[in-house]
Amino acid sequence: MFEQLTLARALHVLALVHWLGGVSMVTLVILPAIKRFARPEDRLQLFEDVEGRFSGQAKISVTLAGLSGFYMTWLLEAWERFLDPAFWWMHAMVLVWAVFTFVLFIGEPLFLHAWFHRKAEAAPEATFCLVHRAHVVLLTLSAITIGAAVLGAHGFL
Repeated sequence: MFEQLTLARALHVLALVHWLGGVSMVTLVILPAIKRFARPEDRLQLFEDVEGRFSGQAKISVTLAGLSGFYMTWLLEAWERFLDPAFWWMHAMVLVWAVFTFVLFIGEPLFLHAWFHRKAEAAPEATFCLVHRAHVVLLTLSAITIGAAVLGAHGFL
């Protein structure tokens, strides 16, 4: 079991590094650069062109993070932790994962993409600011969750 847990944890961490490292790059580097260098009416399309290359990769990373997290919980028989408020960071991990999974697999393909395009036609500047703010919120929640999960997994919380 120790080897399986170690491999699952390594896969989990690698998936998180790729997934949230990409979100960090998009939020802290790409979006500000687009805002600074592109015309308001061109920003959303440029953003979609750049982020589109990461979206497929993020879907894989989010899926691997979810599967490896589920597997570790199963392997450790740690389901009861979800009933204990002291393990709130496990709920946070599932919540962050669920939000990104929803956005990537359901929200964007079914309605978010079209909704943002309609908003961008009417108000390109405001729409781009909304996209950037949403990324900042998700990145902040993700960073807090990662920090809390590492601390909690090591008995610090």
